[in-house]
This record gives sequence, structure tokens and C-alpha cells, in this order.
Amino acid sequence: MTNSPKPPKIIVIGAGIGGLTAAALLAHRGYSVKVYDQAIVPGGCASTFKRRGFIFDVGATQVAGLEPGGIHHRIFEELEIPLPSASPCDPACAVYLPGETEPINVWRDPLRWREEQRRQFPGSDPFWQLMRTLFRASWAFQGRDPVLPPRNLWDLSRLVGAVRPGTLVTVPFTFWTVGDALRWFGLDGDRRLRTFLDLQLKLYSQVEAEDTALLYAATALGVSQDPQGLYHLQGSMQVLSDRLQQSLARDGGTLQMGHRVEAIHNPNNSPNHPVTGVTVRNLKTEATWTDSADLIVANVTVQNLVQLLDYPPSGYHRRVDKLPPASGAFVIYLGVDAAAIPADCPPHLQFFYDGEGEIAENNSLFVSVSRPGDGRASEGQATLIASSFTDVRQWWTCDDYDQLKDHYTQAAIARLNGYFDLSPQHLIHIEAATPRSFAHFTGREAGVVGGLGQRISTFGPFGFANRTPISNLWLVGDCTHPGEGTAGVSYSAYTVVRQIDAKFG
Repeated sequence: MTNSPKPPKIIVIGAGIGGLTAAALLAHRGYSVKVYDQAIVPGGCASTFKRRGFIFDVGATQVAGLEPGGIHHRIFEELEIPLPSASPCDPACAVYLPGETEPINVWRDPLRWREEQRRQFPGSDPFWQLMRTLFRASWAFQGRDPVLPPRNLWDLSRLVGAVRPGTLVTVPFTFWTVGDALRWFGLDGDRRLRTFLDLQLKLYSQVEAEDTALLYAATALGVSQDPQGLYHLQGSMQVLSDRLQQSLARDGGTLQMGHRVEAIHNPNNSPNHPVTGVTVRNLKTEATWTDSADLIVANVTVQNLVQLLDYPPSGYHRRVDKLPPASGAFVIYLGVDAAAIPADCPPHLQFFYDGEGEIAENNSLFVSVSRPGDGRASEGQATLIASSFTDVRQWWTCDDYDQLKDHYTQAAIARLNGYFDLSPQHLIHIEAATPRSFAHFTGREAGVVGGLGQRISTFGPFGFANRTPISNLWLVGDCTHPGEGTAGVSYSAYTVVRQIDAKFG
């Protein structure tokens, strides 16, 4: 009788949704898994915190992929854990353009949304028809689990195996941006349409219509309709990481919070020489040690990854250095009396304000509002979370950080007060987060959020691969295909697990 070989020892760096998903799947498939994260609670940018009876979602507030066949549904089914309770967002978002009191409602019903498009943007039907065509083809392709970008024959076989004749309709548009499509249809002068697309695409792709890859935009703008859809979780976003953590523990994996990985060891500076382990610091005791590993899965940004490596490959390092600056977020968390919320307020809204000024970045606000009974606030109260994109550099170089933070906070409240009743008697709790907050709690370089931006140069086949140039080191998260969001990083994790299983399983 021969002994079975021991499974490879895997260290996962980061307990965001991508890292936890990879760890839980690997442990369920029989691997020895240990996860390190510097934060107090798991979840990364999809975690929560509590204040004065309110539960606030830190960053992510919507979830895709819960429908049958969706990525969360598939992963939870494999892990044999129940999906969290959730309600569909309908509309997925109510978008208010400058000076307008009637929103553009992104309805869940495809026919209703098509009617809204025609009413709001006369003459744009050919553009939206193209987007629907590309969405159907891209979604079917993605559902066959391609690996993008491929880095070996196994990856390539999965990519080729996902292609069908219907996929070929997307090929001529591989190098198109949304701006190109608008010009093709003679719509580049439609200011309302362009503003709406800029707002929505900045939210999902980190860049505006002119630069967003058209194939990515088709998916981002189409996923909110049935039979897919965006969902509002019962309780909080934390339920995702809690269930993944429970699955990890059940299958023998370990999770150590409050532990920061400070280095990844790749001796000899050779891509063919596999990683050997990591240096870990216990943030409570300040003790450090080296933990060995056969494989490492890094749920970090590419900027963090090159900083962690003993010897980052020079070409990889140069590519990271040349990336356009990534975005940060300013977020304000309000605990309010329910009287502050208008009747029939949708759970997600987006506002765009005219005017320039010291904080022109705050001209766009994405707002998430809790629902009665959803577990985020006591009866008669609600949470209101508003975020805007911001240049991370100013938060690290400003002369008076607290003054800048307060300036943004007061401006956000003033602008929100045009829709909500944020008079002092309705405001119970006020708190704000900046890129420095996200850097402190998540460890993300400079506090950037949402990935690299879905430009042509960083989208799909042209983006960063899950396989890094260093043997036995994988990258998961919003810097890899298919991008940001809990569904995106979960698919990234699922790809890595399949690659590891193909090599070692």
C-alpha cells in the first residue's frame, strides 16, 4: 500500500472576496490552505462596520451573479453552502442628470428598460441594439469559462473551447471604445446620453465612455437586466465573506486576521524558480516570521504585488509602473432618521451636479440607501452611503488632511440635501472615508479602489493574467479579468482554482 502525496500547501494573501473565494474552493477540493489578512474582519472592500446601531457597507453595495448559473450561485453550490437572502434591485439605479428632477431609471425588465432608453435618448436605438447584441454574445462566451489572457496551452484550450460561431460577432469590436461606437452612430454630440454613459461606466469600469472598452461596457450596462440582475443583500455585504469563511473553516482551512504579509520570497530571481513562502507580521504583537508555501495566491493589486516580491520581474514591474493612475474613493456614511428618506426612494441613485469648484470631483455621487427590515438599521432609521471618485494623490500630499476631509464631507451633505432631508434633527451619525482610510484598512496601495480601469490596454485579453511570471504565484482580484465587483473577483478566483487544480489536482 502506498501513501497518497500530501496536497500542496497554499498561502492566500488577502481575505477580500476574491481571496476568500479562492481559499474556500481550494480547501473544499482538498488542498491545505492558510489565509492572512491585515484587517480585523474579512471582506476587504466588501466588508462592513457598525456604528451606533447602524451597519454600513464599506464599499461594494450591490451584488451580481446570484441568479442560477451566476458565478456566486455556482461557487456556493460547489461549496454546498446556502446563497444569502437578497432582493433584486429594480431599478438597478436611478440616475439624475444636472438640473433634472426626473431620473433615468435602469429597469430590471429588459422591455421596460428599452422603452426608457427610447424615451430618454431619442435616436439612440441602433447604439443600444449593438450593446444588446454584444452583451448576449459576450455573456454566453463568459459563461463557458474562458481564461483571459491565456498564458499556457491549458489556458489557451479553455479560451478556444469557449468560442462559438456566435462569439465572432464581437471580434470586429475588440479594439473599440464606447466613444468609438457613439461616433459610429452619430451620437457623440448627444450630451445627455454621453453624460449618462460617463456616470454609469465610471461606476463600473473606472473610466468614462471615451476610454471604456466597448465589449466590457456591453456587459456592465447589460448585466442589471433580467435574467441576470443586481441584488441587495439581506443583512449586509458581510454575509458573503462570512459564509465563505465558514466554508473555509469547515474544510480545514485557516484564516488569520490582523496578520500582514510583508514579502513574497522568490529566490534566485528566476521565473522558473517557484515561490517558497512569505514573511508575516502579527500586527498586535509585532512579531514576524517566515511561513513556507508551495503555492501562493495573492488577492492584492498589481502595485502591491511588485512591492511584495523579493525580485519582481523587470518587464512586469515596468508594465505596472506605466499604468495610468488608478482612482480612489471618498465615501460618506450617514445614519439617519427614516424621515430623511423620500417615499419610494430606490435603493441606488446616482447624481451629477453642474458647476466647478474646489471639489469638482464631488460633482458625481453614487448613493446606496438601506431598505426597511434589511438589517442595516433599526426600525424608523436608515443608512445612506454616498461615494465619489477622487484622485488619491491629493489625499497624501495635502497640507491639512482633516480640513480637506471635512470640506468633502460638508459638500457631500449639502448636495445630498437637495434630494434627502438631511436637516440636523434627521442626522444621527456622520462618518467619512478617504483613500487614506482604504489604504489603512485594506492595505491597497495608496487606497485605490475598483481595479485598473477597463481601457483597451487593460481589458480582457490585454489585461494582467492570473498566472504571474513567477512559478506557483497567482494573482486574483479586480486587477485581473473580468474586473471589479464581487462577481468579477469571484470569477477571477474561480479561474485560479481551476488552473491550480489542472496543475496539481
